[in-house]
Amino acid sequence: MGRYKAILWGITILAGMTGARQADAQTFRTYHCADGTQFIVGFYDYDKRAFLQIDGEPVTLAKRLTVSGARYSGAGITLTIGRSGATTVKHMKRPVTACAVI
Repeated sequence: MGRYKAILWGITILAGMTGARQADAQTFRTYHCADGTQFIVGFYDYDKRAFLQIDGEPVTLAKRLTVSGARYSGAGITLTIGRSGATTVKHMKRPVTACAVI
């Protein structure tokens, strides 16, 4: 019985080593905006896009060129994060609104 446990243990370790990979670094932030909009944005180290959950829908925004800070847009949504951390969002024909991390 001990021999079989050792074999199973060895297979488990080997499978864990071959299937294991380091977790991707990620950052998630929840925002509340002046117009009542709330959204969650996720950033991953390996990806230049921003991943939003806004109005109950997932949206992927591409990073756009900007003079300072960061700007992401797609699917009618624009997210701007200034160097100072000031954040605005524009979506669904609504005006640009200021947002803060909660």
